[in-house]
Amino acid sequence: MVNYALIELNERELKLSLFQSINGKYRLLEERSQPFKLGEEICQEELLRPKTKQDLVEVLKIYRRMIEIYKVEKIFAVASNILCKARNYHGFIDEIYNNTGISMEILSDDDVIKYVYDSTVASVDYSKGYLINIGAYSTNFVKYNRRTILASYTIPVGACKVSEDDASYSIDQLCEIATKHIEGIDLVSSIEEEAAFVGSGKAFISFGHIAKKIARYPLDLDNNYVVSKEVMDKTCDFIKGVELDRLKKIKGIEEAEAACIANELAIIKAFYNVLGAKEVTVTTASVRDGIMHANVALPSQEKFNDLLNNSLESYIAFHKNDHSINANVYSMALILFKQLKVMHKLPRYYVKPLRIAAMLYDSGKIINIDDYMKHGFEAILYSGIAGASHRELLIAAFTCVCQDLDNFSLAEWTKYKDILTEEDLDAVRKMGVIVKLADALNASKKPIITDIICDILGDSIIMKTVVEGDASFEIMEGMKVAVDYKRVFKKSLQII
Repeated sequence: MVNYALIELNERELKLSLFQSINGKYRLLEERSQPFKLGEEICQEELLRPKTKQDLVEVLKIYRRMIEIYKVEKIFAVASNILCKARNYHGFIDEIYNNTGISMEILSDDDVIKYVYDSTVASVDYSKGYLINIGAYSTNFVKYNRRTILASYTIPVGACKVSEDDASYSIDQLCEIATKHIEGIDLVSSIEEEAAFVGSGKAFISFGHIAKKIARYPLDLDNNYVVSKEVMDKTCDFIKGVELDRLKKIKGIEEAEAACIANELAIIKAFYNVLGAKEVTVTTASVRDGIMHANVALPSQEKFNDLLNNSLESYIAFHKNDHSINANVYSMALILFKQLKVMHKLPRYYVKPLRIAAMLYDSGKIINIDDYMKHGFEAILYSGIAGASHRELLIAAFTCVCQDLDNFSLAEWTKYKDILTEEDLDAVRKMGVIVKLADALNASKKPIITDIICDILGDSIIMKTVVEGDASFEIMEGMKVAVDYKRVFKKSLQII
């Protein structure tokens, strides 16, 4: 187990992120940030003021002490290339090193594109598409296919600045300015039909927060949130009539972000219009995670071949031990799903939610071991698992709850009626029993039962176990599920 630190100095803040890594998997341990209007200062004066330099160095000294407390083995320190516009930046870089021992690397536009792209394809499951990354003073537009960047462009508009002058413009006027820049990109004249569009950066996350309020979206999940053109238009119309102080009160909108919201919405609206996008998927991808993927995670082919599997393995690596049977429970649940197909009649779509629910069947124990099946709902929903849609995560979460059918609440289900379907309601009850049975058939914490063969005889079903050892305990535990099995599948269960 190795600890890493990442320091980022960008246009608006100085941030420290502390990570823990195990065998190419990593997780965020802690994050601290201090606001600095670095971009604004450099754009106005082309210099870093002595007070700003002093304050930055003092914060870096504090970060350095935190790094030592966490016994970090390697530090990554990067700065936005806007720093290069300050005539005294060379001396400042030396000053940082002399006072803290931290060597600061300045990122180029190509570096930012690469890191954000790597993070994007590790957070949303689109093998090809177009990425829009809105930064503070520039925006990147990237075309990719099969995990490879095909083309990228950078335009000089961003969250902090769209127009060349300091005049007060409306969102529609700012949108016209951004539109002219976007139309100048060669790629936009040949956008592929049914292309996937992905939006990254704080601008899209803030946009997503407001859009969820407008659409009355029941989930507080940022990554993989899909915003339709209709919701985007309603969000823009809403922002036009809202004062800045009210925007700051919206959950998830930082004060600095609220001040830039008109610029951000204008750029986003311009991209929707020019690209003819019907929807854009918001990602929480960032330079931070891109740097960690590039320097800590496994080689790209291993990382991205199965995004969901990589994400589940990362979760298991940090939350489970050598005695955990999560993989065995999933393997048995999949066997049962296939063997009982004639009874559950669920399409293949439900295999992915079943996979998540079975791999995280006991995730609720993180919250409380008592009633862990019920607590599994929150644990799965907010686990940060990538490679699954919000609907699939919800189905998996309710499946975990339905390991105990008495936990299921129709009132809770109704909250998500705009995302889930009637078929999903039937599915979570059936898959909940399947996962519960799969857990029981691994009661000895060893894969003693290697296969199941089912015979349906009238009003009953006989499960014949293929074993490697004495499976009497597993069979005894499995028969405890017979009552729930009959409630859902309407047949008596016998395991032999």
